[in-house]
Amino acid sequence: MLGMFQHSSPKSKDIARERLRMVLVNDRVGVSPHLLEDVRRDILKAVSGYMQVDEQHMEIALRTRENSVSLVADIPVQQVLRGAGPGK
Repeated sequence: MLGMFQHSSPKSKDIARERLRMVLVNDRVGVSPHLLEDVRRDILKAVSGYMQVDEQHMEIALRTRENSVSLVADIPVQQVLRGAGPGK
């Protein structure tokens, strides 16, 4: 069952390339790394009431495409918490 949530580990050069790309995107749209880290924490807080996630491999990024910027979250889910969530 876990196989569908697993993904291969990226190579260090790919990680470095992605980090550089993220820095360039953040500079272009004027978002500080501190703000992105705050967003990451808030998303993790919201999701963790419903799912157990792999925080170490969670990635939050801004991506530009044509004339728009998107917030993209890659959050590996380890387990869905049945009957969990706010107010339960």
